[in-house]
Amino acid sequence: MGNSLLQNAREFLTHLSESSGVSGHETSIASLIKEQFGRISDEVESDKFGNVYALKKGNINVNGKIMLAAHMDEIGLMVKKIDSRGFLYFATVGGVDPRTLISQEVFVHGRQTFPGVIGSLPPHLLHSQDLEQAIKMEELVIDVGLSAEKAQELIQVGDVVTLRREVYPLLNDLLAGKSLDDRSGVVVMMVCLEELARLHHAHDVIAVATTQEEVGIRGAMTSTYTLNPDLAVAIDVTHGSTPDTKGQVKIELGKGPAVALGPNIHPAIYRQISETAQEHRIPIQIEPIPGHSGTDAWAIQVSRAGVPTGLISIPLRYMHTSVETLDLHDVLNSGKLLAYFIASLPDDLEGLLCY
Repeated sequence: MGNSLLQNAREFLTHLSESSGVSGHETSIASLIKEQFGRISDEVESDKFGNVYALKKGNINVNGKIMLAAHMDEIGLMVKKIDSRGFLYFATVGGVDPRTLISQEVFVHGRQTFPGVIGSLPPHLLHSQDLEQAIKMEELVIDVGLSAEKAQELIQVGDVVTLRREVYPLLNDLLAGKSLDDRSGVVVMMVCLEELARLHHAHDVIAVATTQEEVGIRGAMTSTYTLNPDLAVAIDVTHGSTPDTKGQVKIELGKGPAVALGPNIHPAIYRQISETAQEHRIPIQIEPIPGHSGTDAWAIQVSRAGVPTGLISIPLRYMHTSVETLDLHDVLNSGKLLAYFIASLPDDLEGLLCY
């Protein structure tokens, strides 16, 4: 695995992770993605829902359209009240666990970006029974150091809040940080597009960085309807095994991407991806998903008259925290697998995709 490709993936993922883009407020992160995709694709554009599209034209004119989709938005917070002392009360945008918020540093995106902290009552002031109770979101506040008057002038109810977290490199090419769900999937698409530059592929490939996945896979709905692709593959993250999962999670970091199968997945796409991995000696893990996949694949599959859909997931520990952790080699292997899969597709997709 080339060091330059690994380094490019590391740098792009770090840049994306440390940027802000809460669901419904993806303009800033979308600009970064458009800039990067513009270097490696034939055309880049965005739609009025904020989705970013990067086109890599096929080598022959067969008019096939292959859609790749990974969401760029992240979970976050939204200011819902400013009290008489300038403290900010907030609601969540997406699936935020209140246990993870204590003692976090944040950015409040008001008229300008303000640093803040989410504090907690010191243990000296708590009763013993309080220490055993669950954290309640409505009891948490953000302290930005402003008076009430100044806070109300510079910050409004409805302003979004993101966690402040720099990417933290661990040993053996593991990275920890926020919003690796699913900006690592965006990096997978970048790797795929770069690999396709040296491969023959018949069909046009459209890589879509989707919006608002964390609040209802909305960007996937609108972008798939717009493109009406012949087939699609969603790229997301899946739970990686840790001691506290107690054997319930079987997917391991560093053992390759997880390839999903189940009712959300077209069986021919699953087979083709699996056979491609075997042919090119790319390690994969099989992930049975008997119901809702919880990813863009769910919306893509039922767009218009239906879209044959696959799903590749990057193993990720500590999902929806500020220390989401992955193995960069899984990211690169996911991108390479996608590129080889696309290159393996026949000129006529009908025979592959019919049941």
